[in-house]
Amino acid sequence: MHREDGMTSNERLSAFFEGKEVDHLPAMPFLDSIGCKAAGMTHKEKRSSAKNTAQAQIVCYERFGNDGMSIEYGLHGIGSACGSVMSDPENGVPAVMEHCLSDLDRLHELDPECVSKKRDPWAKMHYEAMEICQEKWGHEVGVSVGVPGPYTAAASIYSIDRLLRATRKEPEKVHELLRFATKAVKLVIREFTDTGADIFLCDPIASASIINRKTYREFVLPYTRELADCIHEADAAFGYHICGDTTKITADMAEAGCDFLSVDNKVDLAVAKEIAGDQKPLIGNVDPVDVMMFGMETDVHDAIKACLKKAWDNPGGFIISTGCDIPIDAPIENIDYFMKAVRTYAKYPLDPTRW
Repeated sequence: MHREDGMTSNERLSAFFEGKEVDHLPAMPFLDSIGCKAAGMTHKEKRSSAKNTAQAQIVCYERFGNDGMSIEYGLHGIGSACGSVMSDPENGVPAVMEHCLSDLDRLHELDPECVSKKRDPWAKMHYEAMEICQEKWGHEVGVSVGVPGPYTAAASIYSIDRLLRATRKEPEKVHELLRFATKAVKLVIREFTDTGADIFLCDPIASASIINRKTYREFVLPYTRELADCIHEADAAFGYHICGDTTKITADMAEAGCDFLSVDNKVDLAVAKEIAGDQKPLIGNVDPVDVMMFGMETDVHDAIKACLKKAWDNPGGFIISTGCDIPIDAPIENIDYFMKAVRTYAKYPLDPTRW
């Protein structure tokens, strides 16, 4: 437990969901990428072993006392397991260089079982990293695994430009691809939740900045609901995040069955609260670039206060976070300032006059 806190993270979240008082509102800044920097590693070093992957999150928790460790299985894990060729940057997140599927008529050649930890070294490494984190600090803080949503998983198999074109011209073939991707993601989810991990589903390619609401409801929502059922069957919690301005699909995202709704900094928290706040706890949404990467301590504190002004009284509850993953090049000290601001301004009893 962090020296400045009065509760462990597990105690805090348990009380939070029971509607009881907590020492301060929960805080879950996205520390997937920057965790390696906190641990004195490059991103390539972090992803080189289960030990390093776990250590990046352990160091973050021990320094910041954030409410959750996050294992970065990643947006491209499904595609990588299926044969997509990945880049290998020293200090950045790998990207797909060549997709394993160039023709939707050849989808039958892919085997969704290839994503299992028995066959995929990437899945196995992150499974082991999760176990290390749970063994070290699981008695105090929950561990979640970041996995791709159905549309993003599909885009790691079949290129985004082709996927978007096919969504319009070959919708039935895209549904076949999405059924395959969903089956694969379910397998990954089941293996991780078997040991008690929660799931944080990220689907940036499903952003309203890329597709319209009609496309989201037809090609994303049904498959996301399937994943929600899979997560809840394992008695795990389901956090849901889509990058970009998701204002037009916020109500639809709330229908997907998530337990937490994370909103990007492009979304006005006050609007998200009006649309879905009576249904879900909201997570968000300090700007990870302008504030966390380029801002000073006062900017971080002002951003926390701005979020609190808009969402502290959300009927479903409010968890303070960043709008997306904090860039690797951001100063580590800004995360210290973030947590300091939470402990200062989001301390119970909440006092709006301080913001």
